[in-house]
Amino acid sequence: MTVPPEELELAAAFPPAERDRWREMVRGVLRKSGAATEDTPLEEIEGLLARRSYDGVPIPALSTRADAPPGRPGLVPYVGRARAGGEGLAGWDVRQRHAGADPAAVREAVLADLENGVTSVWLEVGGAGLAPSALPEALRGVLLDLAPIVLDAADRTGEAAEAFLALAAGTGPAVSGNLGADPLGLQARTGAAGSLDEAAELAARCVRDFPGLRAITVDGTVHHDAGGGDADELGAAVAAGVAYLRALTGSGLGVDAAFGQIEFRLAVNADQFSSIAKIRALRRLWARVAEVSGASEGTAARVHAVTSAAMMTRRDPWVNMLRTTVAAFAAGVGGADAVTVRPFDARLGLPDDFARRIARNTHTLLLEEASLDRVADPAGGSWYVERLTEDTARAAWTWFTEIERAGGFAAALESGLIADRLAATWARRRAGIARREAPLTGVSEFPNLAETLPEREPAPPRPGGGLPAVTYAQDFEALRDRSDAHAEATGARPRVFLAVLGPVAVHTARASFAANLFQAGGIETVTGAPGEFAASGAAVACLCSSDRVYGEEAAGAARVLRDGGAVKVWVAGKGTYEGVDANVFAGCDAVEVLETTLHDLGVNR
Repeated sequence: MTVPPEELELAAAFPPAERDRWREMVRGVLRKSGAATEDTPLEEIEGLLARRSYDGVPIPALSTRADAPPGRPGLVPYVGRARAGGEGLAGWDVRQRHAGADPAAVREAVLADLENGVTSVWLEVGGAGLAPSALPEALRGVLLDLAPIVLDAADRTGEAAEAFLALAAGTGPAVSGNLGADPLGLQARTGAAGSLDEAAELAARCVRDFPGLRAITVDGTVHHDAGGGDADELGAAVAAGVAYLRALTGSGLGVDAAFGQIEFRLAVNADQFSSIAKIRALRRLWARVAEVSGASEGTAARVHAVTSAAMMTRRDPWVNMLRTTVAAFAAGVGGADAVTVRPFDARLGLPDDFARRIARNTHTLLLEEASLDRVADPAGGSWYVERLTEDTARAAWTWFTEIERAGGFAAALESGLIADRLAATWARRRAGIARREAPLTGVSEFPNLAETLPEREPAPPRPGGGLPAVTYAQDFEALRDRSDAHAEATGARPRVFLAVLGPVAVHTARASFAANLFQAGGIETVTGAPGEFAASGAAVACLCSSDRVYGEEAAGAARVLRDGGAVKVWVAGKGTYEGVDANVFAGCDAVEVLETTLHDLGVNR
């Protein structure tokens, strides 16, 4: 294409894009906030903007062409996935999860999904889910040669596999899916070790009789659900995968056959770029394992991405539709082979027909309307994503080698090494959520105290006893539960009075901030002048205005509030004023503020 001369002249009028020039411009901005001075060396500027993920992955302020390694989608190290012809993504396997115990209800839901866009089925078997003996009824009418079936049977994997293989025998070798053997993941989730020998025997049967069927699932989501970050999840998943390779090859399978029997399951969340990088990084890591194992080319990691359970909320659950859409987009762009979108009401119980429809239509929108399946490696060449992929892979590899030095996955789990690392990452994330640095829409930000939650049939409980299962919203939702209980018992929610000072234009911003913060704990707010406090029915007040007005009126207003019966007076801002007990401000520990306020209002646990 010929570029018009006038466009060349326009481009020539701008200075060249150089790193030091960018640093100079950023330093000028940072000087205004006090984060830098005129004397701050240019080489330090990027460090002022760089940050790290909760598990230590560096996130730079600037990425350049040098951060994009050479390579093509579909070739070693398989960072960018493409179909064999290299002509773009083949789409992904739309995989819906079913956890009900009634085989007739599960069958009805499975058939409805398969008729409306779902291409494979993920079944929870055992425990409070389907009994292994119920698999024939639950799968009656499902064409096993067309719809892959993935089992998740925990400590009943052997029974479930036998029941499914008996069904598969009537279809023949065209059956595909995964038997879901994951004894190390079972140990991580429940504390009870499964059988590697059983997993190896199932893998051998799949290789012999059902070449399209896999036996092993490396479930990394257990580490994500325990509060781990991306590198935590990847390092542990690769360590478990290596343990399975040793078990499979030790039982007599060839290296390539062993690689072909393993599928990874990873969580993706609403942090779009980190989720894209995570999937790409896993393929890079697994390609390195294949290289040192002597495997042939074509042993790229098969990845099943699942929208995060930890990010889902019970409060304002409709926002979960947005979270899962972003996560599914990231999974598709990252090149996941299969994607599961959790229904928006998953935290409330078993999803209804509407929720499952929205979940599967999320795939359809991304594939058919957004055309994600028509582009080979959409993230490839993005300097930021390439750099983040590389840094995530390096951090995960460091963690993997630490697990290996500790004796491997099982030994690191038993010693507490894995649990301690996940707990440390969760503590950092939890603190960030409490300070609302990682906001949760509808929960820690913009809560709806008048919401009426949909009712759902209780879902089967997941087995416990191993690593904990956390949710990002748990601390705020616990506060909301206390408020609900108080409202049910007394007929009214706990209340805080926002005492506004000065004109509306002066106090509105901080009054809105304070209202949003207190409501995140289920605390109702009423607004008025300090003299209206006594009639408000509140026992706690918060002054809201500008720093200038505080300097002139805060002390007097605090006296009025105290005379009106206030047991505590907050101020929205960071200043110190006579008669004011404490401050609320952007970056404060909102959970601690809300805990304290509920206590002051007599709302006990």
